[in-house]
Amino acid sequence: MIKENETFASEFILLGFTSREDLQVTFFVLFFAIYVVTVIGNLGVIVLIRMDLCLHTPMYFFLSHLSLLDICYSTAIIPQTLLHFVVEKKVISFVRCSTQLFSFATCATAECYVLAAMAYDRYVAICNPLLYSVVMSQRLCLGMVAGAYLAGVISSTIYTVSIFCLPFCRSMRINHFFCDGPPLLALSCSDTHVNEVIVSAMVGFNVLSTTVFILTSYLLVLSTVLRFHSVASGHKAFSTCASHLVSITLYYGSSLFMYLRPSSRHSLEHDKVVSMMYTVAVPMLNPLIYSLRNTDMKNAMRKAKGRVLSCWSIHDSWSAERRGLRFHGKEG
Repeated sequence: MIKENETFASEFILLGFTSREDLQVTFFVLFFAIYVVTVIGNLGVIVLIRMDLCLHTPMYFFLSHLSLLDICYSTAIIPQTLLHFVVEKKVISFVRCSTQLFSFATCATAECYVLAAMAYDRYVAICNPLLYSVVMSQRLCLGMVAGAYLAGVISSTIYTVSIFCLPFCRSMRINHFFCDGPPLLALSCSDTHVNEVIVSAMVGFNVLSTTVFILTSYLLVLSTVLRFHSVASGHKAFSTCASHLVSITLYYGSSLFMYLRPSSRHSLEHDKVVSMMYTVAVPMLNPLIYSLRNTDMKNAMRKAKGRVLSCWSIHDSWSAERRGLRFHGKEG
């Protein structure tokens, strides 16, 4: 029997990142700038990898999908957040809220497995360089990426259903800037213990399994590098892993802190700051991390810049030639 005070939500109210009216415009500009940089930076990485034949390798194939996930990741959250900075009624429908959670969880989970695939790629490249082209075949790379997306869809489906099957009857106010699991669970009037266990199990399996896989890959890489006789060879091997390690540290550090704490230690105000790190900051920083610390990417950017300047030079010469022909035609 349903209790009298139990109702089912048709829409939620997102309290947002801050309740201070004087900071709404400031945060709108900040989030908008981050979103523009994120989209342009990650699209630039994808286009650069597609254009430059030197980047048609498994490592950059995975990187292009990481950039695609970062764009989808940000697009699932930031546009809705921007809208709520400028409108008075900060509501989100039940369907849109569940869709946002599903999209965000799919991208987040898939990103874990793509990062793991990148770690395996570095392991094969450094520990078994002679077999690299055989092991990291196109079929295997496509299979790993397809598996990452499939894992994301399956995991996020279980994650979303386990949260939205609950009755929400205490309040419709979500103390967050997007529909995330912990603040939604806090709104339910029923016993959420089983649901919390399911959510923690799903997130824990995805994050911890990929973390163990990544750590194992890099421990094997470290063991191989330490056996190198040349210091220069060891430095070069580590430099190819540096960008990936920085990205992993930022992403996994904030994710583990957010989702694998006991519910008694959750502070929704602190969660907003932590979740901003992996949902907003990391997708923006990834293109910078992989571009500024990667020699191949920097060379590709220089070549792309040279091609653009060459095209502009040809265009200017053609325009000058046309102006000259018109001028002589008038004189004649």
